[in-house]
Amino acid sequence: MKKTLLTVLLASLFTVSASAQAGNQTEKTIEKSTALSADSTTADLPIEEAELTFAPDVPKPITRKTPARVVVKLEALEKIMEIMDGVQFKYWTFNGATPAPFIRVREGDTLEVRLSNPVNSKLAHSLDFHAAAAPEGTSLISNTQPGHTTTFAFKALNPGLYLYHCGAFPGPATHIGKGMFGLLLVEPKEGLAPADKEFYIVQNEFYTRGVFGEKGLQVVSMEKAGYELPDYVVFNGHVNSLTGANALKAKTGEKIRFFVGNAGPNKISSFHLMGKTFDTVYVEGGDLKNHHVQTTLIPAGGATMLEFQINVPGQYTFLDHSINRTEKGAKGMLMVEGKENPEIFSGKIKDEVYDKRNPEADVDVNFHMK
Repeated sequence: MKKTLLTVLLASLFTVSASAQAGNQTEKTIEKSTALSADSTTADLPIEEAELTFAPDVPKPITRKTPARVVVKLEALEKIMEIMDGVQFKYWTFNGATPAPFIRVREGDTLEVRLSNPVNSKLAHSLDFHAAAAPEGTSLISNTQPGHTTTFAFKALNPGLYLYHCGAFPGPATHIGKGMFGLLLVEPKEGLAPADKEFYIVQNEFYTRGVFGEKGLQVVSMEKAGYELPDYVVFNGHVNSLTGANALKAKTGEKIRFFVGNAGPNKISSFHLMGKTFDTVYVEGGDLKNHHVQTTLIPAGGATMLEFQINVPGQYTFLDHSINRTEKGAKGMLMVEGKENPEIFSGKIKDEVYDKRNPEADVDVNFHMK
Protein backbone atom coordinates (compact mmCIF):
# COMPACT_ATOMS: atom_id res chain seq x y z
CA MET A 1 0.00 0.00 0.00
CA LYS A 2 2.83 2.37 0.95
CA LYS A 3 4.62 1.50 -2.25
CA THR A 4 1.47 2.17 -4.25
CA LEU A 5 0.93 5.52 -2.53
CA LEU A 6 4.55 6.52 -3.12
CA THR A 7 4.23 5.57 -6.75
CA VAL A 8 1.08 7.67 -7.11
CA LEU A 9 2.75 10.68 -5.44
CA LEU A 10 5.82 10.43 -7.66
CA ALA A 11 3.64 10.08 -10.72
CA SER A 12 1.65 13.16 -9.69
CA LEU A 13 4.80 15.23 -9.15
CA PHE A 14 6.13 14.15 -12.54
CA THR A 15 2.83 15.11 -14.15
CA VAL A 16 2.81 18.55 -12.46
CA SER A 17 6.46 19.13 -13.40
CA ALA A 18 5.85 18.05 -16.97
CA SER A 19 2.78 20.27 -17.17
CA ALA A 20 4.75 23.25 -15.79
CA GLN A 21 7.55 22.68 -18.28
CA ALA A 22 5.02 22.34 -21.06
CA GLY A 23 3.36 25.54 -19.91
CA ASN A 24 6.68 27.39 -19.81
CA GLN A 25 7.54 26.04 -23.24
CA THR A 26 4.13 27.16 -24.52
CA GLU A 27 4.71 30.68 -23.08
CA LYS A 28 8.15 30.82 -24.70
CA THR A 29 6.66 29.63 -27.98
CA ILE A 30 3.97 32.32 -27.77
CA GLU A 31 6.58 34.99 -26.96
CA LYS A 32 8.74 33.79 -29.83
CA SER A 33 5.76 33.66 -32.13
CA THR A 34 4.74 37.19 -31.12
CA ALA A 35 8.28 38.44 -31.69
CA LEU A 36 8.43 36.73 -35.05
CA SER A 37 5.07 38.20 -35.93
CA ALA A 38 6.29 41.71 -35.03
CA ASP A 39 9.53 41.18 -36.93
CA SER A 40 7.58 39.76 -39.83
CA THR A 41 5.32 42.82 -39.91
CA THR A 42 8.37 45.12 -39.99
CA ALA A 43 10.11 42.92 -42.51
CA ASP A 44 7.08 43.01 -44.78
CA LEU A 45 7.28 46.79 -45.11
CA PRO A 46 8.60 48.08 -48.43
CA ILE A 47 12.15 49.43 -48.08
CA GLU A 48 13.17 52.79 -49.49
CA GLU A 49 16.18 55.02 -49.00
CA ALA A 50 15.42 58.43 -47.55
CA GLU A 51 15.77 61.45 -49.80
CA LEU A 52 18.15 63.70 -47.88
CA THR A 53 18.50 67.38 -48.76
CA PHE A 54 20.76 70.15 -47.52
CA ALA A 55 19.45 73.52 -46.34
CA PRO A 56 17.57 75.44 -47.57
CA ASP A 57 16.16 72.62 -49.76
CA VAL A 58 13.45 70.24 -48.58
CA PRO A 59 12.71 66.68 -49.82
CA LYS A 60 9.60 66.11 -51.91
CA PRO A 61 6.33 65.48 -50.03
CA ILE A 62 5.43 61.88 -49.19
CA THR A 63 2.86 60.54 -51.67
CA ARG A 64 2.47 56.91 -50.53
CA LYS A 65 -0.46 56.03 -48.29
CA THR A 66 1.09 53.11 -46.39
CA PRO A 67 4.10 52.79 -44.05
CA ALA A 68 7.58 51.92 -45.24
CA ARG A 69 10.96 51.05 -43.77
CA VAL A 70 12.99 54.15 -44.58
CA VAL A 71 16.77 53.79 -44.59
CA VAL A 72 18.58 56.93 -43.40
CA LYS A 73 22.34 57.02 -44.01
CA LEU A 74 24.31 59.56 -41.99
CA GLU A 75 28.06 59.97 -41.65
CA ALA A 76 29.88 61.98 -38.99
CA LEU A 77 32.40 64.20 -40.75
CA GLU A 78 34.79 66.79 -39.33
CA LYS A 79 35.73 69.59 -41.70
CA ILE A 80 36.98 73.16 -41.65
CA MET A 81 34.49 75.67 -43.06
CA GLU A 82 33.93 79.39 -42.75
CA ILE A 83 31.44 80.83 -40.29
CA MET A 84 31.81 84.05 -42.29
CA ASP A 85 34.31 85.36 -44.81
CA GLY A 86 37.82 84.73 -43.48
CA VAL A 87 36.62 83.18 -40.18
CA GLN A 88 37.37 79.46 -40.15
CA PHE A 89 35.98 76.92 -37.72
CA LYS A 90 36.37 73.16 -37.25
CA TYR A 91 32.78 71.99 -37.81
CA TRP A 92 31.52 68.60 -36.74
CA THR A 93 28.78 67.60 -39.18
CA PHE A 94 26.49 64.89 -40.42
CA ASN A 95 27.10 64.28 -44.13
CA GLY A 96 29.45 67.24 -44.35
CA ALA A 97 26.99 70.09 -43.75
CA THR A 98 25.59 72.27 -40.97
CA PRO A 99 22.70 71.94 -40.58
CA ALA A 100 22.60 68.20 -41.25
CA PRO A 101 20.30 66.80 -43.95
CA PHE A 102 16.55 67.31 -43.79
CA ILE A 103 14.79 63.95 -43.32
CA ARG A 104 11.16 63.54 -44.40
CA VAL A 105 9.06 60.48 -43.49
CA ARG A 106 5.44 59.53 -42.89
CA GLU A 107 3.64 58.83 -39.61
CA GLY A 108 3.91 55.08 -38.98
CA ASP A 109 7.16 54.65 -40.94
CA THR A 110 10.05 52.74 -39.42
CA LEU A 111 13.36 54.58 -39.72
CA GLU A 112 16.38 52.34 -40.14
CA VAL A 113 19.26 54.64 -39.31
CA ARG A 114 22.84 53.83 -40.26
CA LEU A 115 25.37 56.10 -38.59
CA SER A 116 28.96 55.78 -39.82
CA ASN A 117 32.02 57.30 -38.17
CA PRO A 118 35.26 57.43 -40.22
CA VAL A 119 38.27 55.63 -38.80
CA ASN A 120 40.24 58.88 -38.47
CA SER A 121 37.58 60.70 -36.40
CA LYS A 122 38.79 62.00 -33.05
CA LEU A 123 35.66 61.07 -31.07
CA ALA A 124 32.61 58.85 -30.99
CA HIS A 125 29.37 60.37 -32.29
CA SER A 126 25.71 59.47 -31.81
CA LEU A 127 22.16 60.55 -32.67
CA ASP A 128 19.45 61.91 -30.40
CA PHE A 129 16.18 61.94 -32.35
CA HIS A 130 13.56 64.04 -30.59
CA ALA A 131 10.94 62.11 -32.56
CA ALA A 132 12.00 58.71 -31.14
CA ALA A 133 10.21 56.96 -28.29
CA ALA A 134 13.44 55.40 -26.98
CA PRO A 135 15.85 55.78 -24.04
CA GLU A 136 17.82 59.02 -24.33
CA GLY A 137 16.31 59.58 -27.77
CA THR A 138 18.49 56.76 -29.22
CA SER A 139 21.71 58.58 -28.22
CA LEU A 140 22.96 55.67 -26.09
CA ILE A 141 22.29 52.83 -28.51
CA SER A 142 23.65 54.85 -31.44
CA ASN A 143 27.01 55.73 -29.85
CA THR A 144 29.44 54.99 -32.69
CA GLN A 145 33.19 54.73 -32.25
CA PRO A 146 35.63 55.78 -35.02
CA GLY A 147 35.82 53.13 -37.71
CA HIS A 148 32.35 51.75 -37.00
CA THR A 149 28.80 51.89 -38.38
CA THR A 150 25.84 51.57 -36.01
CA THR A 151 22.42 50.50 -37.28
CA PHE A 152 19.23 50.90 -35.28
CA ALA A 153 15.55 51.46 -35.96
CA PHE A 154 12.60 53.29 -34.44
CA LYS A 155 9.02 53.91 -35.44
CA ALA A 156 7.82 57.43 -36.21
CA LEU A 157 4.76 57.38 -33.96
CA ASN A 158 3.73 61.03 -33.92
CA PRO A 159 3.52 63.59 -36.72
CA GLY A 160 5.43 66.84 -36.30
CA LEU A 161 8.71 68.62 -36.94
CA TYR A 162 11.59 67.48 -34.73
CA LEU A 163 15.22 68.31 -34.09
CA TYR A 164 17.90 65.64 -34.16
CA HIS A 165 21.47 66.12 -32.98
CA CYS A 166 24.57 64.38 -31.68
CA GLY A 167 24.45 63.38 -28.01
CA ALA A 168 27.84 61.72 -27.51
CA PHE A 169 30.67 62.46 -25.04
CA PRO A 170 31.75 65.08 -23.97
CA GLY A 171 28.09 66.06 -24.15
CA PRO A 172 25.41 67.42 -26.51
CA ALA A 173 26.42 71.04 -25.83
CA THR A 174 29.81 70.49 -27.46
CA HIS A 175 28.52 68.50 -30.43
CA ILE A 176 25.61 70.85 -31.09
CA GLY A 177 27.93 73.82 -30.61
CA LYS A 178 30.19 72.39 -33.31
CA GLY A 179 27.34 71.95 -35.82
CA MET A 180 25.83 68.45 -35.47
CA PHE A 181 22.07 68.97 -35.81
CA GLY A 182 19.22 68.77 -38.33
CA LEU A 183 15.45 68.42 -38.72
CA LEU A 184 13.18 65.41 -39.16
CA LEU A 185 9.66 65.94 -40.50
CA VAL A 186 7.10 63.25 -39.74
CA GLU A 187 4.18 63.96 -42.05
CA PRO A 188 0.71 63.01 -40.80
CA LYS A 189 -0.83 59.97 -42.49
CA GLU A 190 -3.06 62.21 -44.59
CA GLY A 191 -0.06 64.34 -45.59
CA LEU A 192 0.44 68.08 -45.44
CA ALA A 193 -1.58 70.49 -47.56
CA PRO A 194 0.29 71.37 -50.77
CA ALA A 195 2.65 74.35 -50.74
CA ASP A 196 4.28 76.11 -53.68
CA LYS A 197 7.63 76.62 -51.94
CA GLU A 198 9.16 74.90 -48.91
CA PHE A 199 12.39 75.99 -47.21
CA TYR A 200 14.62 74.53 -44.49
CA ILE A 201 16.09 76.93 -41.90
CA VAL A 202 17.88 76.23 -38.62
CA GLN A 203 19.18 78.81 -36.16
CA ASN A 204 22.21 78.12 -33.97
CA GLU A 205 25.00 79.82 -32.02
CA PHE A 206 28.77 79.56 -32.24
CA TYR A 207 31.07 80.31 -29.31
CA THR A 208 34.72 81.01 -30.12
CA ARG A 209 37.84 82.15 -28.27
CA GLY A 210 38.09 85.09 -30.65
CA VAL A 211 35.69 87.96 -31.23
CA PHE A 212 33.09 88.45 -33.95
CA GLY A 213 34.74 88.63 -37.35
CA GLU A 214 38.23 87.73 -36.15
CA LYS A 215 40.04 86.14 -39.09
CA GLY A 216 41.73 82.77 -39.12
CA LEU A 217 40.90 79.41 -37.56
CA GLN A 218 38.78 79.88 -34.45
CA VAL A 219 38.55 77.39 -31.56
CA VAL A 220 35.35 76.68 -29.67
CA SER A 221 35.02 78.34 -26.25
CA MET A 222 33.04 76.25 -23.78
CA GLU A 223 33.51 79.04 -21.21
CA LYS A 224 31.52 81.47 -23.38
CA ALA A 225 28.99 78.72 -24.05
CA GLY A 226 28.56 78.20 -20.31
CA TYR A 227 27.86 81.91 -19.87
CA GLU A 228 25.64 81.89 -22.99
CA LEU A 229 27.64 84.64 -24.72
CA PRO A 230 27.71 83.69 -28.41
CA ASP A 231 29.95 85.39 -30.93
CA TYR A 232 27.71 84.30 -33.80
CA VAL A 233 23.97 83.60 -34.03
CA VAL A 234 23.30 82.35 -37.54
CA PHE A 235 20.86 80.71 -39.91
CA ASN A 236 21.93 77.52 -41.66
CA GLY A 237 25.34 77.37 -40.10
CA HIS A 238 26.96 80.48 -41.55
CA VAL A 239 26.70 84.28 -41.59
CA ASN A 240 24.97 85.44 -44.81
CA SER A 241 23.91 81.90 -45.74
CA LEU A 242 20.49 83.28 -46.76
CA THR A 243 21.27 86.81 -47.92
CA GLY A 244 22.49 88.40 -51.16
CA ALA A 245 23.01 85.75 -53.83
CA ASN A 246 21.85 83.12 -51.31
CA ALA A 247 18.47 84.78 -50.63
CA LEU A 248 15.37 82.61 -50.89
CA LYS A 249 13.11 83.26 -53.88
CA ALA A 250 9.35 83.10 -54.36
CA LYS A 251 6.53 84.72 -56.33
CA THR A 252 3.51 86.72 -55.23
CA GLY A 253 0.48 84.60 -54.44
CA GLU A 254 2.50 81.45 -53.73
CA LYS A 255 1.91 79.49 -50.54
CA ILE A 256 5.26 79.43 -48.76
CA ARG A 257 6.17 77.02 -45.97
CA PHE A 258 9.18 77.47 -43.69
CA PHE A 259 10.46 74.53 -41.64
CA VAL A 260 12.40 76.33 -38.90
CA GLY A 261 14.44 74.72 -36.15
CA ASN A 262 16.45 76.14 -33.28
CA ALA A 263 19.45 74.00 -32.38
CA GLY A 264 20.63 76.45 -29.72
CA PRO A 265 22.45 75.20 -27.79
CA ASN A 266 21.25 78.00 -25.50
CA LYS A 267 19.16 80.84 -26.91
CA ILE A 268 15.44 81.01 -27.63
CA SER A 269 14.65 82.36 -31.11
CA SER A 270 12.12 85.16 -31.65
CA PHE A 271 11.51 84.40 -35.31
CA HIS A 272 10.02 87.25 -37.33
CA LEU A 273 9.34 88.08 -40.98
CA MET A 274 9.49 91.81 -41.77
CA GLY A 275 6.50 92.84 -43.89
CA LYS A 276 4.13 89.89 -43.45
CA THR A 277 2.52 88.06 -40.55
CA PHE A 278 2.63 84.28 -40.58
CA ASP A 279 -0.79 83.10 -41.75
CA THR A 280 -0.42 79.81 -39.85
CA VAL A 281 2.07 78.78 -37.17
CA TYR A 282 2.29 75.15 -36.12
CA VAL A 283 3.26 75.91 -32.53
CA GLU A 284 6.50 74.10 -31.63
CA GLY A 285 6.03 71.92 -34.70
CA GLY A 286 2.97 70.12 -33.27
CA ASP A 287 -0.77 70.00 -33.97
CA LEU A 288 -1.64 73.31 -32.30
CA LYS A 289 -2.13 76.05 -34.87
CA ASN A 290 -1.99 79.81 -34.38
CA HIS A 291 -2.87 82.40 -37.00
CA HIS A 292 -1.78 85.91 -38.03
CA VAL A 293 1.34 85.81 -35.88
CA GLN A 294 3.94 88.59 -36.03
CA THR A 295 6.73 86.85 -34.08
CA THR A 296 6.88 83.27 -32.86
CA LEU A 297 9.09 81.78 -30.16
CA ILE A 298 11.14 78.69 -30.97
CA PRO A 299 12.82 77.18 -27.90
CA ALA A 300 16.33 75.76 -28.04
CA GLY A 301 15.84 72.16 -29.12
CA GLY A 302 12.52 72.99 -30.80
CA ALA A 303 11.08 73.65 -34.23
CA THR A 304 8.04 75.12 -35.96
CA MET A 305 6.31 75.17 -39.34
CA LEU A 306 5.29 78.55 -40.73
CA GLU A 307 2.92 79.11 -43.67
CA PHE A 308 2.21 82.41 -45.39
CA GLN A 309 1.40 84.08 -48.68
CA ILE A 310 2.91 87.35 -49.90
CA ASN A 311 0.98 89.54 -52.34
CA VAL A 312 3.35 92.49 -52.74
CA PRO A 313 6.69 91.98 -54.50
CA GLY A 314 9.97 93.05 -52.94
CA GLN A 315 12.53 92.17 -50.29
CA TYR A 316 11.37 90.55 -47.05
CA THR A 317 13.91 90.06 -44.26
CA PHE A 318 13.42 87.30 -41.69
CA LEU A 319 15.36 87.44 -38.46
CA ASP A 320 15.63 86.71 -34.78
CA HIS A 321 13.82 89.71 -33.28
CA SER A 322 16.10 89.58 -30.26
CA ILE A 323 17.34 92.27 -32.53
CA ASN A 324 21.03 92.63 -31.67
CA ARG A 325 21.53 89.07 -32.85
CA THR A 326 21.01 90.23 -36.42
CA GLU A 327 24.43 91.89 -36.12
CA LYS A 328 25.83 88.46 -35.27
CA GLY A 329 24.28 86.85 -38.34
CA ALA A 330 20.67 85.91 -37.47
CA LYS A 331 18.98 87.22 -40.59
CA GLY A 332 18.03 86.08 -44.06
CA MET A 333 16.11 87.43 -47.03
CA LEU A 334 13.18 86.30 -49.12
CA MET A 335 12.99 87.97 -52.53
CA VAL A 336 9.46 87.96 -53.94
CA GLU A 337 8.75 88.64 -57.62
CA GLY A 338 5.41 89.64 -59.13
CA LYS A 339 3.16 92.51 -60.15
CA GLU A 340 2.81 95.54 -57.92
CA ASN A 341 -0.34 95.55 -55.79
CA PRO A 342 -1.29 99.16 -54.95
CA GLU A 343 -4.55 98.04 -53.38
CA ILE A 344 -2.51 96.48 -50.55
CA PHE A 345 0.56 98.74 -50.56
CA SER A 346 0.85 102.10 -52.30
CA GLY A 347 4.61 102.45 -52.26
CA LYS A 348 6.06 105.91 -51.68
CA ILE A 349 3.54 108.59 -52.68
CA LYS A 350 5.48 111.75 -51.78
CA ASP A 351 8.84 112.89 -50.43
CA GLU A 352 8.47 116.48 -49.15
CA VAL A 353 10.75 118.87 -47.28
CA TYR A 354 9.97 119.21 -43.55
CA ASP A 355 11.96 122.14 -42.15
CA LYS A 356 10.65 122.37 -38.58
CA ARG A 357 13.57 122.30 -36.13
CA ASN A 358 13.60 120.48 -32.77
CA PRO A 359 15.35 122.85 -30.33
CA GLU A 360 16.21 120.07 -27.87
CA ALA A 361 17.99 117.85 -30.36
CA ASP A 362 21.20 119.89 -30.29
CA VAL A 363 21.67 119.45 -26.51
CA ASP A 364 21.11 115.68 -26.35
CA VAL A 365 24.75 114.86 -25.62
CA ASN A 366 24.00 111.27 -24.60
CA PHE A 367 22.72 110.13 -27.98
CA HIS A 368 25.60 108.26 -29.57
CA MET A 369 24.58 109.13 -33.13
CA LYS A 370 24.28 112.89 -32.52
